[in-house]
Amino acid sequence: MSKTAIITDSTTALPEETVRELNITIVRLNLIWDGVTYLDGIDIKPEEFYGRLMASSTIPSTSQPSVAAFEAVYRPLIADGYDILVLPISSKISGTYDSALQASKEFPADRVVVLDTLQASLPLAILAIIAARSAQKGASLLEVTNLVKDHAARLRTLFVVDTLEYLHKGGRIGTTAKLLGSALNLKPILELKEGTVVAVEKIRTQRKALTRVLELAEEDAGKQGSLEFIGVISSDNPALAEELLASARGRFHVHEVIRGILSPVIGTHAGPGTIGLVYLKSKK
Repeated sequence: MSKTAIITDSTTALPEETVRELNITIVRLNLIWDGVTYLDGIDIKPEEFYGRLMASSTIPSTSQPSVAAFEAVYRPLIADGYDILVLPISSKISGTYDSALQASKEFPADRVVVLDTLQASLPLAILAIIAARSAQKGASLLEVTNLVKDHAARLRTLFVVDTLEYLHKGGRIGTTAKLLGSALNLKPILELKEGTVVAVEKIRTQRKALTRVLELAEEDAGKQGSLEFIGVISSDNPALAEELLASARGRFHVHEVIRGILSPVIGTHAGPGTIGLVYLKSKK
């Protein structure tokens, strides 16, 4: 039986119990704040992070894991007979993919695949879960890789930020700023599309924006109203995320649901007050 190990990064913010149950390996990104470096989700937890962010006069920066950090997790897995699938955050918003790829060159090419899914955070977590479940059933590296590619192409992530300030200062919105113009006081709907953040629509209130997010999901679900996976994610408002999830479950036939929180590294760029919907469109 094949042995395939799944490695992803800390932007997934996967719960520890899920990581243990599915035998997923997490490589941590770094957050640098006032001269101190923190491992994402280890040295600084989301609850502490968002409280500090809202009170702070400074905004942290982030950095990818080193090549050596990836080599350190590849080496024992290879020695133990595993093939490895690495699922890092989108190469268009982080250098993590490059670090993972450079590290893979120290090992046989057929043993380590670094796949740029163009995802981050909760959608990346969904892909890691799907991959790990398949690997536990004995799927080969090629089989798991193809499975992830299929699912990544059907994922959509729509989210609403309370302010564009953090995305703007972090340089993560690209053409979005141009598209939105003077919309900094509105509640824009944004999308993680082809690995980067793009603008969808400008809405005046957060609740209206979330209603519109559900309408966009309905368009994707079609007449059958079926979605394979639905996830909700928030930075610091789990109650509103639960409301969004309840509304989504009332509108769609859903196979599985997942909840998530934005890791400190992702929260640095999205900011407090962010909430989003992730869903896996059914095959046509």
